[in-house]
Formats: sequence, structure tokens, C-alpha cells
Amino acid sequence: MPTLSAFTDIRLAELAATCPDLRLLTEPGDLEHYGRDWTRRWTPAPLAIALPAQIDDVCAVLTWANRHRVAVVPSGGRTGLSGGAVAAHGELVLSLERMNRVLGFDPVDRTLTVQPGISLQAVHDAAREHGLIYPVDFAARGSCSIGGNIATNAGGIRVIRYGNTREWIAGLKVVTATGKLLDLNRALVKNSSGYDLRHLLIGAEGTLGVVVEATLKLAEPPPPSQTMLLALPDMEALMQVFSLFRSRLSLQAFEFFTDVAQKHVLAHGAQRAIEGDYPYYVVTEFDANDEAATDAALAAFEHGMEQGWIVDGVVAQSEAQASALWRLREGITESLARHKPYKNDVSVRIAAVPAFLHDMQALLSREYPHIEVVWFGHIGDGNLHINVLKPQDMDDADFIAQCEHVTTLLAQTLYRHGGSISAEHGIGLVKKHYLHSTRSDEEIALMRGIRAVLDPNRTLNPGKLFDD
Repeated sequence: MPTLSAFTDIRLAELAATCPDLRLLTEPGDLEHYGRDWTRRWTPAPLAIALPAQIDDVCAVLTWANRHRVAVVPSGGRTGLSGGAVAAHGELVLSLERMNRVLGFDPVDRTLTVQPGISLQAVHDAAREHGLIYPVDFAARGSCSIGGNIATNAGGIRVIRYGNTREWIAGLKVVTATGKLLDLNRALVKNSSGYDLRHLLIGAEGTLGVVVEATLKLAEPPPPSQTMLLALPDMEALMQVFSLFRSRLSLQAFEFFTDVAQKHVLAHGAQRAIEGDYPYYVVTEFDANDEAATDAALAAFEHGMEQGWIVDGVVAQSEAQASALWRLREGITESLARHKPYKNDVSVRIAAVPAFLHDMQALLSREYPHIEVVWFGHIGDGNLHINVLKPQDMDDADFIAQCEHVTTLLAQTLYRHGGSISAEHGIGLVKKHYLHSTRSDEEIALMRGIRAVLDPNRTLNPGKLFDD
């Protein structure tokens, strides 16, 4: 860490003197690393990086920032895809990565209390040590942080069974923009004493406060499961197979991807499981704790084949094979990274999925005739991920401009179907111009008013969600 005399900004020297245990980084490499997220669209330009190790330091940093009117960008694993953790205009990045410990387990309440910088994978491991699970799960589990999951109300691959992050937060400790510590809900099961500010902070993308501690609900491990990969002939079959399997099986997950997505993930090292190429694929996981459940799954598969909704399939015979099948779905995002994809993360009601898919497919085919589009998602909760791959010979600015034009049209389509421009990645910088497709003017005005109360000087993650 630099000495006090090394800080050319007198405000940083004051902060360093006030918080001797706080790490402050100002080297160019650190500024670039901590100043961006997975979007890679903005040039990082933070003032400095602050890495607290305890709640008191977070309170001191935010008190200092409020006094000096320094903008603060809260930072977790920075795996977001909406620019919510970008610091491009001289902000102080407040990285919570040093606050990464498990603080306690309560066997009676079945809760795990953790610091915000802990990874989702570490939470899974800690819960498993006590014979329980934290059921929120997705591919970035090893690099994302719980604080970031809370900030975006992350969902993932098991929402169909367990819901989003919000359902699993029993209590939060949050530091406000003025440096005050709030203890929200205190892990109470029932609490009807006024507004539940805990839920206001979940999904707020760090604009209303900084999570410094979370008490997570844990659950019983699910029964033994089986994983199945299905090949489908057309888009219409997606919802038919989903309805069939949901009516006959106890689903834990139901994920789909296209042949284009499989092409990329196979090229990235995944193993082909079904010979031949088909337009759509589904990876589904379901309870299989007895012979009757297994028989029901095979009967559902056979019925789908008879109806022409399923053209091929494979059932995993081991954990290793199940992992290989899941890699076909979970490896997609990583396989696309080198193409600098423009990403949309959208949702509609499950009942609206067929009509929306029809309109979306027509829109993408019309507007991207010479650009490859990869899409996949959580069909069981109405969440679709659209990845537009930048052609190598296309200028970055021209590519972004075309994608933003199409996103405007996509937002209009979502509005017609009652959907959302952001299902689980937040609004951030990328989607704030499309917020009106999801929220009414009255709602946005109320959101601005809430923010003004909790952050009167607009120091917390300014420019995210909506323009200040």
C-alpha cells in the first residue's frame, strides 16, 4: 500500500490516515482491473481502489465520500454484464473482496452469516459442511460474490425450484451513503413492523447502500436427481416438452440452448452427447429418488418422442456424465467471450414465452441478417439470454450502435408482452435507456425519490439504473 506521502490527492491521504487498516490502491494496473466488469465497453478510470476488511472501514469510507462528494462504485466479483460495477469517471471503487469470510452458522435457524465478498462457491461449500445447501446456483459460482448476487437479485439455473436470491436472504447489514449501519430484519421469520428495507436493497445494484453482511437461509439437500439432455426439432417443442416434464416430474432445472450455442461450446472443449445437429436442446434435472420417478421420466421421454416434440435424448449414467451434459449449457458464456458479444438478458411470464419467442426470433432474423446470434436460457422461469457476436471486420462503435438500435426494438417487443429488459443482471449502464419499457414513469419517479432519501448527495454508484 502507498505511504501517505505517495497520495497526490489530499482527500485520499485523509482517507488513508482515517482508516489505517484500509488498503488503497492507485497503480494503473489496479485501477484498470477493479474499474471494469465483464462488459469491457468502458475504459476504466477510477480515482482509487479501497479494500476494507471490516464494517467500520466501510462506514468510514462512505462517510468520507459523502463529505467530499466522491462517487463510490461498490464492487464484488465484477462478473456482471450490465456495467453496474464500472468506474469510468473518477469514482472510488469500494471492493469488498477482503471481506470474504463465513461469520457463523445457526443450526436451529438453519442460516449462514457471511461477509459480502465471499464467492458463491464458498457459500455452497460451507453449507454442505453442515449437511445443507444454499440453493441459488449458476455458472459463475466460482468468481461471483454474494454481495453482487444480492445487488442484482441473481437467479441462475435452479430458479424453477428455489426462486431468486431474494427468497434466501434472512437478514442484511447495510451501510448507507452517509456511513450509517443498518441491521435489516435480523433473520426474523415473521416481522410485520413496518417497511422491509431488506428487500428494497436486494436488486438495487449498490445505489441505495453497501451490503456488508448477509444472513442466508439454507435448505435440505434435494433428493437424488437425474440429468437428461434432449434434442428438439423446433422452437414450438420447447414449451410442449416443458409442460410435459413439469406435469409428470419434480423438476430442479430446465435449461435450453440452440444448435448455434452448442457449436461454440463444443469448439471450446465440451463433448458432444447426441450425434447429429438439431435446432434446440434442453438440459433438465429432476428428482429421481426411487424407481417410480425414473420410470416416470422415461415415460415422459417416450411420450415426447411419440408426439414428435423430442427427436433424441440421453440420460446421464454417472455424476461425471451429468457434469458433461451440464457443461454444454454452462460453458456457453465462456465459449463466447472471445467474440465480444453484446448481451441481452430478458424475461417474460412463462405463459408469454411462446408468443414472445416467435416475435423475438422474427426480430433478430430481420435485424441481424449477417450477424451471428446465440441465445439460450432458463425456459422454466421465462428468462432468455441473447448474445450478438461482433464480426471481426466490424468497427466496435458501429457494432454497438446497431445492437442498441435492435435493443430498442426488443424493448418495445418486451413491453407488448409485459416483460422485463433485465431478468437477473441488473440495469447498470447498459440498459438504463430501456428502463421505461419495464417500469412506468410513476415507478421511476418513486425510485428516484427513494434514492434521494437514502443517498441525498448521489455518491453511491451514480449513473447506474438511471441518470442522476
